Amino acid sequence: MDDPKTNSILDEGNRLFLKGKYTEAIAYYDKILDENPKHLSSLNNKGYALSKLKDYQSAMKCYDLALENYPDDLSVLVNKISSFRKQGNLSEGLSICDKILESNPKYNIALYHKERILFSMDRYDDSISCCDIILNDYPENGDVLFDKSCSLAMLSKVDDSLLLLEKSISQGKQYKIKAQKSKSFEKLSDNPKFQKLVS
Repeated sequence: MDDPKTNSILDEGNRLFLKGKYTEAIAYYDKILDENPKHLSSLNNKGYALSKLKDYQSAMKCYDLALENYPDDLSVLVNKISSFRKQGNLSEGLSICDKILESNPKYNIALYHKERILFSMDRYDDSISCCDIILNDYPENGDVLFDKSCSLAMLSKVDDSLLLLEKSISQGKQYKIKAQKSKSFEKLSDNPKFQKLVS
């Protein structure tokens, strides 16, 4: 049964978290964890706040504690993948993605992390395959269109890459700025079509 007092402390912690006050938010999560060390949301949110503060080691401890009692909690697993990615520990992150996708093959958040990890591992074809699964359900997803465009650029499939880049830019101007800064498109910097898309 949810305890109203716990919920209001959790809400306050989450409110501070959303304002970017991570250290203050952690103090609220700790209040709950002092009384209930296995409280799932507090462990997960504290871990997330710690990872925002780039304290990945402590964040991982929170996630691992949560997973001891709730081994299949998707939210905790996804946060753990994210922390692994930020630390450059790609193969660990990838193995959790695969574990989630075994039982939830269409779980887009895991697919999204997986396509990004595979891209970072220079496995562009595999990354594109993950993008395609997401785009089947969400053909207008600008982030995934952009990521697929990057992979295609790395594979020197220039026309296909620019077609998708154009599609992602039509979803939001932020992709134009991302393309200007992305290393994936360095080889295309002199390409007239690319220049036109990002100008």
